[in-house]
Amino acid sequence: MKRTHFLYAAFCISFLFASCNKSFLDRPSLNNPTLDTYYNTPDEVNGATSLLYNQVWYNFIDKAFHCIGEVYSGNMMTSAGDPNYGNNTYVYMTVQATDGQDLNAWNAFYKVVGNANVLINTFLQKKSQVSNSAYLDQGIAEARFIRGVAYFFIGRVYGDAPIITDPVALADSGNFNVPRYYQEDVLKFALLDLEAAEAGLPETPYQPGRVTKYSAIGMEAKLFLYLATFFNQPQYYDSAAAKAKQVIDYAQATGNIALNPDYLGMFTNPDIAKASKETLFALQWVASGGYSYANAIQAYAAPAPLLKPDFNTGYSSVIPTLDLLNAYQSGDLRKSWSVMQQGFYRPDWKNVNFPNGFTYDTMPGGQPDDAYHITTGTRSNSLKYVIGPKSTGFNFDSQGGNDMPIYILRYADVLLIYAEAVLGTQASTSDPSALAAFNAVHERAGLPPVNSLTKDMIMHERRVEFAFEGDYWFDIQRQGFAKAQQIINAQERGTLNSDGSINHVGGNLQNPNQLFMPIPSDEVLADPELAKPPVHYTF
Repeated sequence: MKRTHFLYAAFCISFLFASCNKSFLDRPSLNNPTLDTYYNTPDEVNGATSLLYNQVWYNFIDKAFHCIGEVYSGNMMTSAGDPNYGNNTYVYMTVQATDGQDLNAWNAFYKVVGNANVLINTFLQKKSQVSNSAYLDQGIAEARFIRGVAYFFIGRVYGDAPIITDPVALADSGNFNVPRYYQEDVLKFALLDLEAAEAGLPETPYQPGRVTKYSAIGMEAKLFLYLATFFNQPQYYDSAAAKAKQVIDYAQATGNIALNPDYLGMFTNPDIAKASKETLFALQWVASGGYSYANAIQAYAAPAPLLKPDFNTGYSSVIPTLDLLNAYQSGDLRKSWSVMQQGFYRPDWKNVNFPNGFTYDTMPGGQPDDAYHITTGTRSNSLKYVIGPKSTGFNFDSQGGNDMPIYILRYADVLLIYAEAVLGTQASTSDPSALAAFNAVHERAGLPPVNSLTKDMIMHERRVEFAFEGDYWFDIQRQGFAKAQQIINAQERGTLNSDGSINHVGGNLQNPNQLFMPIPSDEVLADPELAKPPVHYTF
């Protein structure tokens, strides 16, 4: 997507929206441009919807994304005592309602919802003033897709939660006490949004990076699979399989969607990422957009020697766990494509510390100066979304933030969803179409094809395929408490001592309440209804 569209959107929506006290309420300023003077052209609508792909998600993506999806699940560790990451409460699974990243995620999701709501309602009003509303219908569909994805996250992260569709009317009513609705209702509301998006979006993106009809269909497949597994409703396996097959059939017929043969480049090279046919939905970032517009993952995930002195960042704040490192089977190329360990080398990553290219070194004497040694708790760093120092020639902000997209849905996900949905409640399957979908992902990683599938095989494949992409906790959670407890409490979440021995730390899933994050205490204080039992939503 062109940078100018995002910068235009940054100005446009910051001008159009103001926040109320509740994080899930966003309403337009009374000094807004009127419907008579604005949204008269497709460019004006496209500029407004552009911001739904970046800044509104920032407080989730910045740190909560990894805390909830990866640290809580046992894929990553956080720096001991780092208050930005809950002082290791995500490692120990002791997150409280006062946790900062829990609040950041909540605020971000409802900021996305609030901005999408205002756009949807504004475009609906504008339709009566134009002779051809096709461009407004497309804007509505795009905003409904984003709102649906936000509610999908809300339902998985918090379970029972508020549903807001008209923040202006709510704010004008003066009654801010919104109830929690049952998780299943939240997810079904998300599904309605995605179905509307499917009906209103084009088959191919009208600008690079924009979502399409098949983005919506793929996300529907993912939501149906969640309903099938978490709620133990087998009929949704058929729905998930049918939706995933629609995407697969379209991909095979047109070539517009495909697995990217360059898995490593897809996560470390913005140019490859932005052109990837594998992307069904990704957040799009603008390095020159200022704070909250750039992808900040590199700043806190990369090792310091790689980024300094170009940037005063590289905190190694989130690192792979020993459990994840041991999960990759022999020959799986995704380990070297996703993780930096001893001997990792990138000749194109050059700075004053590494004039001949970057070498990941944890051994004394390996570099001219011991200051270049990397001694994280697991002697490793995540590689995904790390694009290197300034010498790469990509776009950066002053802290190393960049315009690397962040994937929310990839075609690989749809293929594995299809394989799992075909398996359904069976102990195993040798269905040819399920095997073809699974093996397409499996063989890209350099592994031999399999001739039979089980649920554990598919869940393992998902773990290593999507490591560090914020999804693993939801894959554990949706299998139910008993299975989740079995997986989590068998994990190694410890660190290495200086002699190479392990300081053992196990998983700590003890009760079903831990399957969800707590609603932030500030929100409950502001809205006492959130402390009451959930109610059903009226559709």
